[in-house]
This record gives sequence, structure tokens and C-alpha cells, in this order.
Amino acid sequence: MSNLFSYWEQKSFLTGFDVIIVGSGIVGLSAALYLKLKQPSLKIGILESGFLPSGASTKNAGFACFGSISELVNELESKPETEVLEMIDMRWRGLEKLRKNLGDPAICFEQNGGYEVFKDSEADLANYCIDRISWFNTFLKPVIRKHDIYAVSSDKIAEFGMHGICNIIKNKYEGQIDTGKMMIALLSRVQGMGVAVFNNCRVQKIEKDPGNKNVFTNQGIFNAKTVILATNAFIKDLIPELDVIPGRGQILITEPIKQLKIKGTFHYNKGYTYFRNIDDRILLGGGRDLDFKGEETTEAGVTPIIQEELEKLLYKTIVPGQKPKIEYRWSGVMGFGKDLKPIVKEISPGLLCAVRCNGMGVAMGSLLGQQVADLVNI
Repeated sequence: MSNLFSYWEQKSFLTGFDVIIVGSGIVGLSAALYLKLKQPSLKIGILESGFLPSGASTKNAGFACFGSISELVNELESKPETEVLEMIDMRWRGLEKLRKNLGDPAICFEQNGGYEVFKDSEADLANYCIDRISWFNTFLKPVIRKHDIYAVSSDKIAEFGMHGICNIIKNKYEGQIDTGKMMIALLSRVQGMGVAVFNNCRVQKIEKDPGNKNVFTNQGIFNAKTVILATNAFIKDLIPELDVIPGRGQILITEPIKQLKIKGTFHYNKGYTYFRNIDDRILLGGGRDLDFKGEETTEAGVTPIIQEELEKLLYKTIVPGQKPKIEYRWSGVMGFGKDLKPIVKEISPGLLCAVRCNGMGVAMGSLLGQQVADLVNI
């Protein structure tokens, strides 16, 4: 133990933890929440490498979604129906848990519907997806427990003021949240339960100690009975053998736009591109498919190849005839893999993980936090 810490600091802040959670995103905070609900007396600490969460929890687009039709078609091309349906079920249950845990007002949840848009050049794909609407409504009914989930909504093209769009499919049960307020509410709740959160605390390695784990960080050595890794795309820094591939998502936001017609969440290009309204602005993100290899990185940043394509879509299709200034650009890092199913398991005695949300962290994070918390045995 470093001599820089006082006896009181070592005793109260660095040792004696029942559970240390690495990562203060949705999954990590949710794991802490469920552990405290199950065993209020647990001493829990969360270690976060950044000043704010380093992955995508505070950097995502705030979509409360479970999949557009073309996304699901794409998933079904390589995965069995049972696996895809299981993932949709997890996304839906995760969203229900998020709303229940924090309440809709705290996360600014609005169910304005989600819209999948198809350009004129994609008429064949649009027609194929429209033909599959009835099948998908039946397919999803057992897990969403709703009728008529998807429907053609091409009358909205003129209302939204978009250009070059031939068809729109609406998902009336999709919603949107304020990502920042959601994370503040979640952080506030777990801290109110006595969970300690340590920022700028990067984990370097984890070593076994009889009955405990020693967690080495750039700030000192923490000691706990159990460690949960909830670092998603960054998991390979500690457990390189796991099938988790980073995928960076780039985003931009415009200045406020007078009389903005767009309302709801929008999906384009099989979900690789997405946009929504926020505070009378357009949030537009994605484009990872333009440079898959280049976006397989945990480094923050934006690139001309993707930003230029996003701007082209913005000015030509979403708000034609206008050219609002771009006021914000950023990126968040997600975790993907060959399988759709997240990895929630015990890696070794007392060392667990909950990672690989496959771009659905908002939807699945609360559920994965509960699942990994249920694996803790203290």
C-alpha cells in the first residue's frame, strides 16, 4: 500500500470492500444499485478511469430502442430467430427496468415513436421491409406484449420536411431520453445508497489475495472480496481473451433550428446511422459502416470521412434548404462481438464481468447490471 495515503484513508477508502466495480457506466452503476437493493450493508466501490464514464454511457444518442426492421432483418441473416428474439426481449426488459429504477421524469423519457427512413435509391429494401411488417409484429408480440408495433408511416415524410425519402416505417413504442440526466439520476441514486465512486482511477491489474482481490490502479491499491468488470469495449485491457471488439460511434449536434419539424428517433441504413431532435437541434450520429476497421478503436475522436457523410445527410436529406452550424462533435466507444448476446459471467472465483452490449447499452444496461449482481455470492 502506498505510504502517500494516511491510515484513515487506507482503512476507509481503499480496503474492506465487499465489491469493487470497474466502470461507472449504466451497467456498472446498475450492478451497484441491484447489489444494494439485495444487500444494503454491502460496502461497494466503483472505479472509473475517466473524469466522466469512458465508454458510451454519457456519449450515446439517447435512443430507447430495440431495433428497426432492417436492423432485425440484418441480424436474422446470421443469427437464429430464437437468439434474435432473446436479444429483443433483453432490450425491452432493460428499458422497462431503466424507467422503473429512475422514473420517466428523471431521464426525460418521451415516447415520440421511432422512424426508419429509406431513401429513394433504397425502394427495394423499403418494400422488402414493408412486406415483413406483419411477420415482425407477430414475431415480437410475445416479448414486447404490444399490438401493431410497426406500421407504414410514409405520410410523415412531408410533415418532417425531409428530402429524397421514399418510405418510412414507424415503431410506435420507441422512445428517447436525455442521456446526461439519466446518468446523473443513476449516479445520484447509488451514491445516496452509500456507494463510493472514484474517478480518474484507472485499473492496471487485478491480483488474487487469499479470500480477496487486490485491484491495482494509478491511484493506489484497492481490496475487495469480489470484483465486477463493467468496462464494455475496454474489457480487453484486463481480459484480452474475451470476444469484445470496440466500435466507435461519432456524433454531431447542430445549433438550434427554428421551426424544426423533426420529432422522434430516426434510423437509417440498417441502423448504422441515426438522428433525433434534442432542444430544437438535430443530433446525428453513426456512419461506422463507412470505416469499420478505422472505428475499431477505444480512442476518442472524429474523422473527416464520417463527419463529412453525416453533414451531407443532414443538409441534403434531413433539413434540406437549411445549413445550421455544427456546434458539438464527439464520439463514444461501444463493445461488439461475433455473438449478439452480452457476456455476463464469472471469469474466475470472485471475478465477474458484464460486457458487450452490441450498441444497445441504453436498452440493455440496467438488465445486465441486475444479471451480474445476481451472480455475486457474499
